[in-house]
Amino acid sequence: MYRYINEAWRKQWNDNAAQTRNRLVSWRRGPTIVREERPMRLDRARAVGYKAKQGFVAVRIRVSRGGMRRERPRSGRRPKHMGVLRIKSSVNTRIVAENRVAKRYPNLKALNSYVLYRDGKYAWYEVILVDPQHPAIQSDKDLRWLTASVAA
Repeated sequence: MYRYINEAWRKQWNDNAAQTRNRLVSWRRGPTIVREERPMRLDRARAVGYKAKQGFVAVRIRVSRGGMRRERPRSGRRPKHMGVLRIKSSVNTRIVAENRVAKRYPNLKALNSYVLYRDGKYAWYEVILVDPQHPAIQSDKDLRWLTASVAA
């Protein structure tokens, strides 16, 4: 069944160009971190551990893409040795997105994340968060490992 959801997701993004463009414009103009009522991609959310029960939260986050920028040194030196270009982060953008969301929601634990969309400037991720103190999560045998790390 989730394969059909995935196909419908791809078809929606590919066929409805005007609607997709409007959605992305609103994402770009909107806030960086947005709490969603439910996951946008149910197939990916279920694959990374989401369940439709209390204690689960889906958050969309925007992260800028591209290499890191460093200020150009003032003193004269050979351009190759200035150390301005080709500087990369040691952490990929997905991990950066998860860390930023975890910082925003300190009482929730980031379960996993996946890509929603990428353009030339930004990448949007959806991060699935879990509330380890919620009774529905504490009684779930698959998610009990999250509550053990909180109690310790």
